[in-house]
Amino acid sequence: MNVTAQFLATNETTLKLAVALLLGAIIGLERGWEAREQKSGERIAGIRTFALIGLLGGISALLTTAVSPWAFPMLLVSVVAIVLVAFSQQVAQIQNFSITSAVGILLTFCYGAVAVAIDPAIAAAAAVVTAIILDNKRGIHGLVERLKSYELDAALKLLLISVVMLPLLPDIGMGPGGVLNPYQIWWMVVLIATISFVGYFAIRVAGVRKGILFTSLFAGLSSSTALTLHFARQSRQTPELSPQFATGILLACGTMFPRILFYCVVINHQLLSWLAWPIAVMTLLLYIPAVVIWKRNDSPSPISQPNLSQNPLDLNSALLFGLLLTAILVLGELSRDWLGNAGIYALAATSGIADVDAITLSLTRMSQQSIAVQTAVLGIVIAAATNNLIKIGIAAAIGGRTLALRVVGPMLVSLIAGLAIAWWQ
Repeated sequence: MNVTAQFLATNETTLKLAVALLLGAIIGLERGWEAREQKSGERIAGIRTFALIGLLGGISALLTTAVSPWAFPMLLVSVVAIVLVAFSQQVAQIQNFSITSAVGILLTFCYGAVAVAIDPAIAAAAAVVTAIILDNKRGIHGLVERLKSYELDAALKLLLISVVMLPLLPDIGMGPGGVLNPYQIWWMVVLIATISFVGYFAIRVAGVRKGILFTSLFAGLSSSTALTLHFARQSRQTPELSPQFATGILLACGTMFPRILFYCVVINHQLLSWLAWPIAVMTLLLYIPAVVIWKRNDSPSPISQPNLSQNPLDLNSALLFGLLLTAILVLGELSRDWLGNAGIYALAATSGIADVDAITLSLTRMSQQSIAVQTAVLGIVIAAATNNLIKIGIAAAIGGRTLALRVVGPMLVSLIAGLAIAWWQ
């Protein structure tokens, strides 16, 4: 054993107490800075007090092990009593009803105990997170003030379908070929809902009129079809901005493909090596023309973001997605039995008209059990190509000839190249 290892082994308890003291000082530094403008005597606790409280928590853990199991709870009660007395006096003098510092004191005491009795790394991580939360009071309060009622409702619904409902579902195979697993189907619903939720707030945080590029890239995470429809309508109203709208449509449609790769990485990473080439080629064949069109028609004109959804997460939509996913799994299994791979491809083309995510998730999961990897890959590419064909039709029918000339060519080349690569692999 070298000198360093021997020192650590001999002085482990001392080092843990030092960590407890340091963690208290970190939180105390933030609290002291927050109360720096208060007069002497008005501050309840600063860096010294918090450091000592962290150390006291560590000592209470040692006393609990060496002296009495009542040491920690008794000292915790004592700290609570001191806090109650101190803050009651503060309320009487300066009418400050915030209990944030009081909670911080109790957490600091507990972190000191955790550092000594359980794991210093856990205590350190918790203390740093606590200091960050305490230091961002204005930012957190501002976020709450800017949050809209339907956005809060969406966040709670997302927690409902993920934290509450998901663990309650059975993780067993049911139905034809055992393809219907309630837990895994609902987990996919949660996955797609979460991506849409994150995509919505990415656009929301960026603010209105931040530019077509950012909007288009992130719209590809939630609804490239909705963005295509929105930009096609704006192109009809303002034809002079058609090049910029065409750029946005190509970027949003291109962003759809990396999203498909993400599903494969999460659900069945074996598909990644097969899908990487067709997806990469289809993405580049949309991104490169988008960049060329943008450079040739550079304009500083501000463009509003599309209102992709009034509610970032509608529970009814999530349930409909689950039903669609279930139907595709059943039809996919039956089609495989009746028609073989041709049935899978027909189903992929039909499903791609309305949605790419459901068929992608279905085929990705089926590739783990009942269909070949090559079949799943070609089916996913067919669905994506069909979906882009629909968006070509939207751009041409609603956006007019000027927009269609810039969008149709790259979209057709992209889907033909992707299909060819997927077929010949």
